[in-house]
Amino acid sequence: MKEQVLIYDTTLRDGTQGEQISFSAEEKLRIAQKLAELGIHYIEGGWPGSNPKDMRFFQMAKEAGLKTAGLTAFGSTRRANVLPEKDPNLEALLQAETRTVTIFGKSWDLHVTEILGVPLEENLAMIFDSVKHLKSRGKEVIFDAEHFFDGYKANPQYTLKTIQAAISGEADVIVLCDTNGGTMVSDLSEIVEVISKSFPDIPLGVHAHNDCGLAVANSVAAVEAGAKMVQGTINGYGERCGNADLISVIANLQLKIGRKCLNESKIRHLTEVSRYVSDIANIPPLNERSFVGSSAFAHKGGIHVSAILKKPIAYEHIDPGAVGNKRRVLVSDLSGKGNIKYKAKEMGLALGGNGYDSQKIVKEIKRMEDQGYQFEAAEGSLELLMKKTTGQFREPFSLVSLRVINEKNRDGQSISQATIKICVGEEEEITAAEGNGPVNAIDNALRKALSKFYPKIKEMRLVDFKVRVLEGSGGTAARVRVLIESRDGKDIWNTVGVSENIIEASWQALVDSIYFKLSKPC
Repeated sequence: MKEQVLIYDTTLRDGTQGEQISFSAEEKLRIAQKLAELGIHYIEGGWPGSNPKDMRFFQMAKEAGLKTAGLTAFGSTRRANVLPEKDPNLEALLQAETRTVTIFGKSWDLHVTEILGVPLEENLAMIFDSVKHLKSRGKEVIFDAEHFFDGYKANPQYTLKTIQAAISGEADVIVLCDTNGGTMVSDLSEIVEVISKSFPDIPLGVHAHNDCGLAVANSVAAVEAGAKMVQGTINGYGERCGNADLISVIANLQLKIGRKCLNESKIRHLTEVSRYVSDIANIPPLNERSFVGSSAFAHKGGIHVSAILKKPIAYEHIDPGAVGNKRRVLVSDLSGKGNIKYKAKEMGLALGGNGYDSQKIVKEIKRMEDQGYQFEAAEGSLELLMKKTTGQFREPFSLVSLRVINEKNRDGQSISQATIKICVGEEEEITAAEGNGPVNAIDNALRKALSKFYPKIKEMRLVDFKVRVLEGSGGTAARVRVLIESRDGKDIWNTVGVSENIIEASWQALVDSIYFKLSKPC
């Protein structure tokens, strides 16, 4: 393992600038604690001079004792023509009482003269004075050179002067920022190498945005060119197209090119942390996210599955467990016998040794998927199908009759009622129930009838219901696919139904959901 790369997380500040992302102070503290447990070196908590919430977070973090990571306050250089000791932003940074502070300053002359509207020399003084003032108060200072790469390409001489101003003020780390996210990997690598050689005595960092989809690649390239720190966010959250995804950055640096970022025992928690932050952000995890997505090691093609059963490296670039993820084998009309064997083993099902059962299951899946079923998204129904096809399933109940009435009156109110008759063994049960719509009424009536025989049915509940029109030329008579997600206190499972009749498709998915629950071991 080569020399250490410092990881600087800005999820709690730059990440919250992304659309639909907002954290309360309490949520920020929970994320900060998770990042500290992971071993992140610097956790940027926010901009204490910008809002009361961030100031409250820093107070809470101090009381919580986040000592395993360098909690960092973020802000800007002093204002033009204001003494640093009189600048409210710098004072707020000091009041946050963090060991480390990060300030950004303009390194692109266009921003200095046309956006800030100050002379070029005044901007250099703003950078120097701010860093010097914070250092005089005993702080470790990281200087973020905003728009560095665009500035360097436009006016390299002035950009280098901004870096020198920060170094003269005794900054501890200089971070080169691709703020607009438009720099190509080859250009960024070349520039970082030049700056590294020009200023060999100070550590460099990189802060990349993903507007060209290159943030992770640029971050890795910067390290290879001499950078010692990488800034980014968990899951790449951030403004516009986001920041460099630290999950992928860490995995690539440590597992691919041997640059140590975390303790080896911690890197196995990357998947857990990614999903934890996603959950708090209330943004569904991206299945295709590299390394940690649920599809990152999912295999569907029969040839692929056959190969990984023999040698996982044939279609997996790393062991999924290295980052806390796991291999998944999907079953669809592209599946072969290898997929079925893998799933049967995963589900604890016995298959005949001559391959006949596997072949029979594959044939049935292909037939049903041709009708519109989709088993990769409904593994509860898949398990039931495999059990039924191999004679390992006995129906716990059967339907005798079902009637659904949906009434709408002149006031616009709708009333749904379902009457159901089922058979359990030799005993029949008939009952009725109302619901918020026909599917809910069927669900209520079925549960009511079954609870007498199977009390554990009260443990499960339906949590999601999706309907998709498979082909729209039939209009309202088109075939639909219904997917139902259910859960109990331990597990989540998905089931599917397909029909031209939406009630029938819903019934299929609902019954499979209950069958699955009742077939689970106690």
